[in-house]
Amino acid sequence: MLTLYRSGTGPWHRMPAGPKTLLLLLLVLGVSLLPASWPAAAIAAAVCLACYVVPGVGFRELGRQVWGLRWLVVVAFGIPCIFLGVEAATVGTVRIVVAVVLAGLLSLTTPVAALLDVVERALRPLRVIGVDATRVALLLVVALGTVPTLTRLAREVRVAQRARGARGIRVFVVPFVVLALRHADDLGDALSARGVR
Repeated sequence: MLTLYRSGTGPWHRMPAGPKTLLLLLLVLGVSLLPASWPAAAIAAAVCLACYVVPGVGFRELGRQVWGLRWLVVVAFGIPCIFLGVEAATVGTVRIVVAVVLAGLLSLTTPVAALLDVVERALRPLRVIGVDATRVALLLVVALGTVPTLTRLAREVRVAQRARGARGIRVFVVPFVVLALRHADDLGDALSARGVR
């Protein structure tokens, strides 16, 4: 299974997976509950910057994460802007970007095994009502890594396009879909090999 984890010695890397996951979830929840106003957008952006300025991660990684979301930003801002206005569209877009980027921070600084363990422990009490904590944990961890993985695949396709001098949406979509399906196939094979059905 592909992982986005990058080893390091910074505070985010040293923080135990459980408290780190809880902290980032609370930050995302807090940002989501902010009112739709310009100050709220500034606060959400400041929270994100503060999380990435920590040694071991850095602004370069933040830039990489945000740049990977540029098409999501266009869609998330463009459509609401028409119906809700610039302020509401900006705040909504900032909330979405911050949530995805903070999820990316968790993926970058926490090994997959540690994430699985945290989610499984959190869901263990739900076994009494028939919830399979192991499967749910695996599903959540895979979902968490999907957006950044697809972003990386899109970047690879664009680099290959530029190298060949090819342009156009069709030239991008076909290889991207093929790579995404291949990734899904590899992921399915890896899960099957580990006995997950």
